[in-house]
Amino acid sequence: MLPRRARGHLRNAGRAPCPRPPRAAHYGMTRNRMKLAVMAWRNLWRYGRRTLTTIGAMTLALLTLIVWTSFVQGFLRDLETTIVEVEIGDMQVYPPDYRTQPSIFDRIGAPAELVDTLGAMGYDASARLLAGGLAAAGEASAGVSLRGVETDQDARVSVVYDRVAQGSWLDPSDPAGIVIGGRLARTLDVGLDDEVVLLSQATDGSIANDLFRVRGILAPFSEATDRSGIFLVRQAFLDFFVLPGGAHQVVVRNTADQPLDSSAARIQAAAPGLDVLTWRELFPTLATMLDSVQDTMYILFIIVYLAIAILLVNATLMAVFERIKELGLLKAVGLSPTKVIRLIMWEGLFQAMLAAVAGLILAVPLLYYVTQVGIDLAALGGQISITGIGLDPVMRGVVNPTIIVGPLSAMFVIVLLSMLYPALKAARIQPVEAMRHQ
Repeated sequence: MLPRRARGHLRNAGRAPCPRPPRAAHYGMTRNRMKLAVMAWRNLWRYGRRTLTTIGAMTLALLTLIVWTSFVQGFLRDLETTIVEVEIGDMQVYPPDYRTQPSIFDRIGAPAELVDTLGAMGYDASARLLAGGLAAAGEASAGVSLRGVETDQDARVSVVYDRVAQGSWLDPSDPAGIVIGGRLARTLDVGLDDEVVLLSQATDGSIANDLFRVRGILAPFSEATDRSGIFLVRQAFLDFFVLPGGAHQVVVRNTADQPLDSSAARIQAAAPGLDVLTWRELFPTLATMLDSVQDTMYILFIIVYLAIAILLVNATLMAVFERIKELGLLKAVGLSPTKVIRLIMWEGLFQAMLAAVAGLILAVPLLYYVTQVGIDLAALGGQISITGIGLDPVMRGVVNPTIIVGPLSAMFVIVLLSMLYPALKAARIQPVEAMRHQ
């Protein structure tokens, strides 16, 4: 009788051999990929000067685009903040046709109810009164734009109160106190606590005139406000113009976290018969300019990365032509065209990874400088303004994931696309022809 082990061998004699376990196959594929990656890494440093030049160019491009994107986003943030937060808000509500034919008699009849309605919808809102007049102090005089505000209410939609350079903001307990623009103060040659006479036409047909005291002078943030703006408390405005109530403007902040156009449509439905305008409609030139700045950023991306793509294609093609015999030998011993493509792509990927690491390391101190210190443009001409909106002369960047992810992901995509053509050229090399190559 045969031993048990021998009987087992006889039972299995006619069976097919067991297939390789899937885990072992996966391990073999992974090992092959690692071999290609190691080979690609070594190939890079066989031509070290060329590799370092290519990586240096990619690093410089990445660094430039990260800092540029930071500056552009910082500029757009500061400009939109100045537009929206300082004075005009995200949207404004007016009586019909008030924007084209302003009149002190055309008012929103129940502004308090409208403000409450908008508050219930999730929006911050504040009613304002608007009129023109004449300001005089001593021998000087100037045309002015008068604005009556409810101080507590207005602080929810505007940070004008935070732009007072001298003195303090309006106080309802001081109805004779006014806050004026900095250039207007210089025109009238007045300072804090100086008296200013205001004159205009009251709604009852009389001449509105009264004596006010300067309690605050604004820092420049808007050319119109700086040159002619005067802020009064709401009740002082009503008394001065003999107005029974109402408002000429309701400023709205988009605190409902909805797209601007959707919010404007909701507010229009809540305020039928009134004109609802977004800040982009109030300042179309500025809105177009902001969009153009974004487009310029993308154009720079294309130009810089197109140059990098040309450099990569040329450098890689040169490396392929110098290694024709080597690549032909590899194909002769069994390296498939697909693996040749992977080999070349690995080389490009390694260069992109090294450039990414170097670019991010160099970007840290630069981003710290542009965000914390900024670049002072005051020496180029003092106050900077765009379409009448004053900007901080110190330009600062911002740091957020998009300024890193955008340039970085674009670089990897461009690198892989650029390496595809040289990789295909390498994959088509025939071993016999490669051996004859001089």
